[in-house]
Amino acid sequence: MSTIALKIKHAGKSYDLTVDTAASALAFKEQIFQLTGVDVAKVKVVVKGGMLKDDADLKKVGLKPGQTIMVIGAAGPLPEAPTKPIVFMEDMSDQQLAEAVRYPVGLQNLGNTCYMNSTIQVLRAIPELQTALNEYKNDNAASQTDAVLVTSLRDLYRDMGKTSEGLPPVVFLNHLRQFAPQFAERSRATGGYSQQDAQEVWGSIITAVKNNLATGQGEAGKFVQQYMTGEMVKTLKSVEAPDEPATVSKESFGDIKCNISSTTNYMINGIVEGLEQEIEKNSPSLGRSAVYHETTRISRLPSYLTVNLVRFFWRREINKKTKIMRKVKFPFDLDVLDLITDDLKKQVLPLNEKLKEVDKDRRERSKVRRRAKVAKQEAIDEARGQENDRKAGIERDPALMADAMAAAAKAREDAAKAKAGTAMDTDAPAPAPEASTSAEAMVLDEPTTAVTLDGELVDEPTQRATEATLLRSLVNEDLAKDVGANYTGMYELVAIVTHKGASADGGHYVGWHRVDRTTTVGDVEDPDKEEWYRFDDDKVSTVRRDKITSLDGGGEDHSAYILLYASKKLE
Repeated sequence: MSTIALKIKHAGKSYDLTVDTAASALAFKEQIFQLTGVDVAKVKVVVKGGMLKDDADLKKVGLKPGQTIMVIGAAGPLPEAPTKPIVFMEDMSDQQLAEAVRYPVGLQNLGNTCYMNSTIQVLRAIPELQTALNEYKNDNAASQTDAVLVTSLRDLYRDMGKTSEGLPPVVFLNHLRQFAPQFAERSRATGGYSQQDAQEVWGSIITAVKNNLATGQGEAGKFVQQYMTGEMVKTLKSVEAPDEPATVSKESFGDIKCNISSTTNYMINGIVEGLEQEIEKNSPSLGRSAVYHETTRISRLPSYLTVNLVRFFWRREINKKTKIMRKVKFPFDLDVLDLITDDLKKQVLPLNEKLKEVDKDRRERSKVRRRAKVAKQEAIDEARGQENDRKAGIERDPALMADAMAAAAKAREDAAKAKAGTAMDTDAPAPAPEASTSAEAMVLDEPTTAVTLDGELVDEPTQRATEATLLRSLVNEDLAKDVGANYTGMYELVAIVTHKGASADGGHYVGWHRVDRTTTVGDVEDPDKEEWYRFDDDKVSTVRRDKITSLDGGGEDHSAYILLYASKKLE
């Protein structure tokens, strides 16, 4: 067994260390960790020719007895004493407990009120709405039922943030029934309150908010108009009289309808079909009823886009509302370039294309980082086991040692894969394949587009900040001035209201809300890591992304009914 006595120099301090050149480089780094506190995954060991690689052969590195080895890397911080006294859960107040628990609070069912509960939870996915409600003050609401409803919505959301128990929304429900009496309808069969349509209660709440809530910028009654309302341009052209001038009109919209036909398989197809239709109207040039082709395109995109899958319709032959249970797939990321006017497309296209490119890079980096992290940890665990066996005098199986080396090599290979797929400027020169051996480069560890000079992934927050700066420079100036407008043409799904059951007058509604992306930076955009809250009245749980994909219908189980999309963020 060949051992060499060395000196390790780190942060101005020297440490004596005996290294076994027959062991792996990771085992050597583990010894350094024990002395300096610099994590094995982050430590940089300066040797002849550059930085010590995880799969390096220590016998070939050129280590000499008494040699001083420079080590670069920050030691992990020691645990700090708590700034506040520790409070156990059993000693917490309701508000403290609500802030500490993982799940947000649910709402109790007060008798066929799941339609309301699910809608309230989904609207909570709009942070700007929460901010505007918190600033809302209503001093003269006694005779205004819509203002009273908005006030009670504000108070309900505040109460939901102060408790960890399912909350009974009694006050809000009473004010809702005063504002919209149809929600007080009772069943003739049971005498209890009837099941209602979540789309209708959504519309009622939005109407009340629209009439009263400001943006927080002093413009009364403009929140819904700015953040949740878009504009459409309708062009009506006569099919039978081509020379007749086209009629162009504009109208506002609060949601986009996805009509479901016998051929609708995808939500975007249902939306597109609704933007092109044939209608009959009186023709001034022909002096009779004629066929016109109506083309609709969006000229303003709101920050929050509501899509209504039209699953309920009235069947005249049976005089009853029925449900369409056809499977209709919906996207998590919605690109609406095909739905907007040519003028708007010119404004959003540069940013739209670059954002899609950057988003793809971020997802790939996340996956590479995750694979590299797993491989790295496996290699570290193997190296530690190897070192323990060496100390215990146990001979290592050469095959196991080869596996450890392979795992370390795989980690470096995965990191290198990020080079080609994450470059922000394809015209930029490719980074040098070999690390610089200059002392300045070793210390500064200057990053390239995807990896550092020594082959490691760049710092993710730094990379994202650079990308965000580039993306913000592409925002159209006119769109940037339009408060509450979407300027990318891209959205991401943040919340859903689903309906379960075959009957439009019965069944059950549930709300689904994406968990805020506050996980490790490297996993922020990794779809496999995404979780959602499921709000089944007062029962709240979390599900993975694959559960959300199953909400596309096709049977009596939960099918998406209202989908809330938020503008895709640049950061």
